[in-house]
Amino acid sequence: MTAATILLLILSLLLAGGLSFFQYIYKAKSKSKLNLFLAFIRFLSLFGLFLLLINPVITTSKLEIEKPAFAIVIDNSSSIAVLNARQTAKDLFSFFKESKELNDKFEVQTYQFDKEFSATTTLDFKGSQTNFDGIAKNLKNYNRNQIYPTVVITDGNQTAGSDYTYSFSDTNKIFPVVVGDTIKVFDLKIAQLNVNKYAFLKNKFPVEIFLSYSGDKNCSAEVSISNGKSIIAKQSVSFSPENTSQTISLLLPADRVGLMVYKATISSIEREKNTYNNSKNFAVEVLDQKTNIALVSSISHPDIAAFKRAIESNKQRKVTIVKHNDIKSLADYSVCVLYQPNSSFKTLFDLIKKARINSWIVTGTHTDFMFLNQNQNLFDFKMSGQPEEFTASFQSQFNQFAAEDIGFDALPPLENPFGTITTKAVVSNLLTSKIRNIDTKAPLLTFVENQGIRSAFLFGENSWRWRLDTHVKDQSFEKYDLFIDKIIQFLASNNSKKSLVVSHENFYNSGESIEMTAQFFNKNYEFDEKAHLTIAVKNTKTKEVKNYDFLRSNNAFKVNLDGLSPGTYTFSVKELNTNSSYSNSFEILDFDIEKQFVNADAEKLSQLALKTGGKLYFPNQKENLVQLLLNDQDYKAIQKKVTSKSPIIEWYWLLLLISLFLSTEWFVRKYNGLL
Repeated sequence: MTAATILLLILSLLLAGGLSFFQYIYKAKSKSKLNLFLAFIRFLSLFGLFLLLINPVITTSKLEIEKPAFAIVIDNSSSIAVLNARQTAKDLFSFFKESKELNDKFEVQTYQFDKEFSATTTLDFKGSQTNFDGIAKNLKNYNRNQIYPTVVITDGNQTAGSDYTYSFSDTNKIFPVVVGDTIKVFDLKIAQLNVNKYAFLKNKFPVEIFLSYSGDKNCSAEVSISNGKSIIAKQSVSFSPENTSQTISLLLPADRVGLMVYKATISSIEREKNTYNNSKNFAVEVLDQKTNIALVSSISHPDIAAFKRAIESNKQRKVTIVKHNDIKSLADYSVCVLYQPNSSFKTLFDLIKKARINSWIVTGTHTDFMFLNQNQNLFDFKMSGQPEEFTASFQSQFNQFAAEDIGFDALPPLENPFGTITTKAVVSNLLTSKIRNIDTKAPLLTFVENQGIRSAFLFGENSWRWRLDTHVKDQSFEKYDLFIDKIIQFLASNNSKKSLVVSHENFYNSGESIEMTAQFFNKNYEFDEKAHLTIAVKNTKTKEVKNYDFLRSNNAFKVNLDGLSPGTYTFSVKELNTNSSYSNSFEILDFDIEKQFVNADAEKLSQLALKTGGKLYFPNQKENLVQLLLNDQDYKAIQKKVTSKSPIIEWYWLLLLISLFLSTEWFVRKYNGLL
C-alpha cells in the first residue's frame, strides 16, 4: 500500500469521525448512550463510503518455482498393434509418466497421436493413420517460447503429413523410444502407386508403381495388375541388399466406360511375414469424351501458362493455346477463354456467337474496352487509361456452383484500368473488387447465363500470382487449380439447372474421410438454407442401410460418412420438403495403410533425434534416458517473483455493510422519534 493511500485512509478516519462527532455529540441537546451509538454507526457508514472511493489495495509478492515442460507423446495408431508392441508401448508410457524423479524436475505433459493430436485419454491403438507431423505443430501451441524435451514412444512409421524428420524445431530435443521389431525380415512392398483418377475411352492410361524390398539376399518378383479375375499386365523385377527399390510404369487400356477397379500385386516364391502390403487396389473412371478449351490471346503473359496448368490439372481437360487469327472453326472446342481481347478478335467473336460457344473473357491493361462495348451486350465499360490494383472479396451467397473461399482477401491484387463497369444483364458475382480495402461492390469475377449461353468475366490480369501464392501457403496448387476447374466445369456444361446438386467421389480408400456436399435451390434458383437433406446409404452386399442428415455449412450442406466398411454402396439423397432426390453409388476400397509395415523405422527416428540434438533409445534403455534428462543442464526450473494485488475489502461487501449501517441508523432514529 502506497504512502498516499495510507494518508487518504487517515484523512478518511478523521473526516468520518469528525462528521459523526459534529452531528450526534457536538450538536446534540443531551448526551446519551443512544447518541454515542448513532455516532458510531454514522462513522462506520462514512468510513465505508470513503473506503469504497479510495479502494485501497494490498500488494503481496511471493516466489514461485516454474518447472520446465516435458512432453511424453505416444503413438496410438493401429500399426503399434500390428507390430505386437502394444503392451511395450503402454508400459513405457506409464514408466515415464509415473517417474517420481521426472515429475520432481519437470512439468510432465502427456499426449497421444494417430490421425489427430490430443491430450491422452484412452489408448486403444486403433488409429487409422499416423500423422507424425502433427506432433511438432501442436506442441508449439502448447509450449510457446519454451525449450523442452519430448519423448516420443512410436514405431516411427508415418502415413500422413509432411516428412517428420524436418518438422521439429532444432531448439527442442526429441528422444524417440522405438517400439516394435527393428530386425529386417524378408518383405516385398508396394510403397506407393500413382494413377490418374480419370482416363478416356480407347486411350491408355499410365500406372506408376514404387516397390521396396527388405532382406539380405537377391530376390526376383513379379508385379501384376488384375481387373477382377483377369490379369491385365505383368512385369518381372529384381532386388538385392544394395538395390532395395524399383519403379515400374505400365500402360493399361481404357476400353470400357465407367468405374474400373484394379489390383496391383507383387509376389515372390519366398515366404513373407506380412503379405498385406503386397497389394494395393486402385480405381479409374473411364470417360467417353474430353473437354477441349481454346485459350486465345494476342499477347504473351504469365496468366496464360497459369490458366493452362490449372485447367489441365483435371485430366478431362485439354487446353490449346492459339492466336486470335488462327481459329477458323470452333467445332472442336467446348469453351473459349479470351485473354485481353482487342479489335483483332472481331472474327472470333462472330464465330463464338454463331456457334453459341460458352466463353470466359479476361481483361487487363491490354484490353480494348471500346471493342468490348461494341461486341457484347452484358456490360458497359467506361474505363480510363490509368491502371489500378483490385483485391478480391468473396461473395458467400454465390449459388451458380459450389465454390469455396480459398482466402481471396489475402491474395495479391489484380490489375485492370480504373473505371466504371455497369451491368446490363442479370449477373452472379463470385468475387467483387476492393481498392485499398474499400469494397467497391463492383464485379471482379462474375457469371452470366443468357438465352442458354454461359459467360464468365474476370476483370483483372496477373491471377498467376494467386496460383503462386496458394502454393507458398499450402505447398500445393490444388486450391487454385480446383477453383479454375470449377469455372471451366460451369462453362463446359449447358445442362439445365437442377434443384438438388450433390458432389461426391466415385471411390474412397477405407480409413480416409468420406465427405459429401450438396446444394438445394428453390424455384428462383436461390440457395435454400432451410432445406432438410437426408441420405440413405446401402451396402449392396449386406443390404444394411444407414441414414444420415446433412448439416448446414456456409453455402452448402455437408455429411460425413466415416466408419463404413469396405464394399460397394448405393445412396439416395432426398430433400424432405419437396421430395427432390439424387441417387448414385460409390465404392470403398479395402486398404488399411497401417498394416503395411513389418518393422519399426529406427533409422528415420535416429535421423530425427540427431537433427534435434536428441538421441534414439530402445525400451530396455529407458532408465538411461531418465538419467540423461535428469542430468541435462539445459532444463532448469525458473524462480519467478509473482506480485498480486487485492483490495482490503471487496466493493460488494462494502456496499452491503454501508447499506446495513445506514439502514440501522435510520431504524434506530425512527424508533426513537428522532426523524
